Amino acid sequence: MIQNLNPECVWRNFYALTQVPRPSGHLEKIQQFLLDFAAKAGVEAFKDPADNIVMRKPATPGMENRKGVILQAHMDMVPQKTPDSTHNFETDAIQAYVEDGWVKARNTTLGADNGLGVAAIMAVMEDKTLKHGPVEALITADEETGLFGATALPAGELQGDLLLNLDSETWGKFVIGSAGGVDICATLAYKEVDTEAGDVAVKVTVKGLRGGHSGLEINCGRANANKLMVRFVREAIQETEARLAEWHGGNMRNAIPFKAEVVLTLPKENVEALNELVAAWKEDFISQYKGIEEGIEFYAEEVETPATQIPQEIQDNLVDAIYAAHDGVIRMIPAYPDVVETSSNLAIINIAGGEAKIEVLARSAREDMKEYVATMLESCFGMAGMKVEMSGSYAGWDPNPDSPLLHTMLKAYKELNGTDGIVQIDHAGLECSIILGKYPHLDVVSFGPTMCSPHTTQERALVETVEPFWNLLKKVLEEVQEK
Repeated sequence: MIQNLNPECVWRNFYALTQVPRPSGHLEKIQQFLLDFAAKAGVEAFKDPADNIVMRKPATPGMENRKGVILQAHMDMVPQKTPDSTHNFETDAIQAYVEDGWVKARNTTLGADNGLGVAAIMAVMEDKTLKHGPVEALITADEETGLFGATALPAGELQGDLLLNLDSETWGKFVIGSAGGVDICATLAYKEVDTEAGDVAVKVTVKGLRGGHSGLEINCGRANANKLMVRFVREAIQETEARLAEWHGGNMRNAIPFKAEVVLTLPKENVEALNELVAAWKEDFISQYKGIEEGIEFYAEEVETPATQIPQEIQDNLVDAIYAAHDGVIRMIPAYPDVVETSSNLAIINIAGGEAKIEVLARSAREDMKEYVATMLESCFGMAGMKVEMSGSYAGWDPNPDSPLLHTMLKAYKELNGTDGIVQIDHAGLECSIILGKYPHLDVVSFGPTMCSPHTTQERALVETVEPFWNLLKKVLEEVQEK
């Protein structure tokens, strides 16, 4: 049982979190859970106007003159599940288990992102034996869907001097910078036309892809289900007289889409040719992604013929735009050639019922490159006659290699582990940049235990890294410098 793993104080709290539904956008239960926890632990707590939970614990006697530390994590989790799962993220507990040294979940995301960070905060708040200066907790709302809790964080609410973000996912690495991002949403309303008399319909599905975090794993060469599908659809239109009736692919803006499906109409006599095309593209996809994607499924099945479909000119413009829209890495950071600077994730496509909607998350460590990729995508979708809107823009977190907090942490890490910590910049967006925009005086570092494949049903946490993570957190709290 995971609640019996070491350190028990962290895993017990993480297990409790798995029992409380907390998908992004549905946080009432977890907010009340955290407030009830704080009351039981005897620490001050409140929900702020941005729906964040803030806790405050006074310094232990004799450490009142230490700088105040803000422990920060987000309460929501990405709700992904396998196609055959009946899990309801709004009502059901996560089924976590231990296997081969990892904590995993049955057929769903685990929520270790960022549940382990929240669990560590809870452990600090309830422990009466720890030595520390003033400690605050900032547990933010709806990070995964747009960093909304951090964005709406009131100025003047936080009292601390240092911020430890507990949302990094590689033990031994200390993050001091991250990319900014912007959401691009392209929409188009159209009037459906009648399906050709005598045509039949075929649903084509691609699934079984690995998916993944669109920041941390965008450079892993994984397939994007929408980009695979558009290659097939364009040829099907050209070679089999197919027409597009519906398209549904991806379900999270910050997750690489692992499934997409389209409904095509076509003359009955061309179905065999379409099936041959499906088989040929499946063989090509498997060959192209050998060693990266081992579970690709690509198949067609006849379905009830819809009464209407997309007008041909609009269909062609949409398919061309999806084909042309960049997906994946655009550039690496010149000074850090192993770190992605700029990327885009063609995340969600929904075309049906007279409305087309395409959602992309663009990231960059540079504001000018973020603007470049956003404008590039705006131009691409604009040429298809789509209305393009930008939202949720946030700046990157500029690294400070001279951070006193960083040096304190690196020294403590080496004393505890006998090796040097690694300082890095992440391509994934962290809330640190937004919080710094409101509290520019803060000294900020992000760290955490090792997790793999967040935002997918393969999400897992490495058990052996959680105890040293907890030990380092305790030591840093004890060694924080005086004001």
